[in-house]
Amino acid sequence: MLLAPSSNRVYAGDAARLNAAEITLLAGALGIEASVEPVTVAGVDYLAVAGDDDRLDRVVSEASGAFALFGARDGLLSPTPLERRRLYTDDVVTIQKYQGKTNEQFTHLLLNVTAALSKRPAQLLDGTLHVLDPMCGRGTTLNTCLLRGLDITGIEVDKGDFEQYQAFITTWLRTHRLKHEIDATQIRRSGRTYGRALELETAPSKEDWKAGRTQQVTYLSMDTTKLPDVMRRASVDVVVTDLPYGVQHGSHGSNGERLARSPLRLLDRALPGWHDALRTGGTIGLAYNRHVAGPEAMAEALEAHGFTVVHGHGVDGPTQGHVAADAFRHRVDASIDRDIVVARKG
Repeated sequence: MLLAPSSNRVYAGDAARLNAAEITLLAGALGIEASVEPVTVAGVDYLAVAGDDDRLDRVVSEASGAFALFGARDGLLSPTPLERRRLYTDDVVTIQKYQGKTNEQFTHLLLNVTAALSKRPAQLLDGTLHVLDPMCGRGTTLNTCLLRGLDITGIEVDKGDFEQYQAFITTWLRTHRLKHEIDATQIRRSGRTYGRALELETAPSKEDWKAGRTQQVTYLSMDTTKLPDVMRRASVDVVVTDLPYGVQHGSHGSNGERLARSPLRLLDRALPGWHDALRTGGTIGLAYNRHVAGPEAMAEALEAHGFTVVHGHGVDGPTQGHVAADAFRHRVDASIDRDIVVARKG
């Protein structure tokens, strides 16, 4: 597998290691035996993936850093088509540039790892996964899921982020002349207004639209701690989010006061609602900064609200697919030491 280039040189330096762990975990979750190791061919870095299962090409194709696949035969490399679910052009994810945006490849990785560790990992590949990003910012996760043909709900308290996303996605849909319906309304329950909602339905072609093969994107501009008031219980399959950290992302309370650089107080208030929204057997994957919240504290926060940690601190033995607890730890910059914790409901 040839790794995709990354505009982030720091992330690119860890890409081979991160993708090797990702493929190992994905394959293991689906019961596929595979070996993955970095190799260099003619001065170019690749990942060598070996296994006999017919599904392995599909798994490798879905890896966050997959750029091209080659079969090795008689000492030669022959191109192999990527077998991945991409229903739209990838500019829906890559075109936006702004400070604090989560790396696009890492967003794919977080989604893959979280879904793989649920009790229904095949949903990631068949397009039936419904995803929730309860702190979605300007919508990197929303657009990643749209690209992959997955239904997605996002929540963000920052009204400016909501408006930026609405402007971007509306322009993008019109530019690509995609059939769609988009509607912005007030979120009202029992006489109370919680914020605004953007509801989008679209399809990659007119034929898909007529046949009802559509994707749903819902963006709720509201306080994530109020989620139980507006969202049905057990309505999503996985929860993924890049937790607030540092100056750009710092966490805030419901009345706008700044809390602390650590997301733990916010998690204590938000996790009950996230747990309710998740179906039994579903998983929550959180990216966090080890400088402001340690692995043990993150695991304790999740377990205190009814989750069972399946990747991260306190997991007995190797994670499914023989991936170490810190396999996805990597440096973002001098102030951010990013890692992933995944926990399951039920």
